[in-house]
Amino acid sequence: SIISCKKCNFIDRIIFSTDSIKYANTAKKLGVDEIIIRPKNISGDRSTDYQMIKHVIKNTRDLNFDLIAHIRPTTPIRKIDDLNLAIKKFRSSSYDSLRSVHEMPETAYKSFEMTNYKALKPLKNLKFSINKENNPRQKFPKTYVANGVIDIYRKNYILRKKKLFGKKVLAYKTKEAFEIDTIEQFEYINYLLIKNDKNKK
Repeated sequence: SIISCKKCNFIDRIIFSTDSIKYANTAKKLGVDEIIIRPKNISGDRSTDYQMIKHVIKNTRDLNFDLIAHIRPTTPIRKIDDLNLAIKKFRSSSYDSLRSVHEMPETAYKSFEMTNYKALKPLKNLKFSINKENNPRQKFPKTYVANGVIDIYRKNYILRKKKLFGKKVLAYKTKEAFEIDTIEQFEYINYLLIKNDKNKK
């Protein structure tokens, strides 16, 4: 993710936020512009992006620009063209923020929740029966999932509204992006990166 930032035409400064000295040292070797050590109380599994971004804004030296591109380490494989184009589109828009998304292979309208008794039911607030959810996916609207390739925020909006996303969120569509949420996903992405390096040689 750091290397992607360094190759992007529109990212002027790379600020690395972490609670790990080990990761901070790695980031320093890769040449980030500033490292922000994040306190443990906003670095857990239940901590929010807003808490992290707010901490970065408060603790960064001379943050005299408005656009903040959030480049997540959990989506390490991304195209530089996507970063450039997303930032370019957002800069010329009046949107509050931007999120990169890709189309879900199976529409979310065909998803289920499970009751405490292990019974399936349609997602909350959907007026569907399970029989209707068995219809072909082509009969449902396409749905999209945020994929972590890039999010873009306006600093002034965050400070004013105390949140990252308002009602005007610009979608930037990418091809399917692989995220790391489990050990298995980490191992698969590591395999893809090694394979990519071998192909370059």
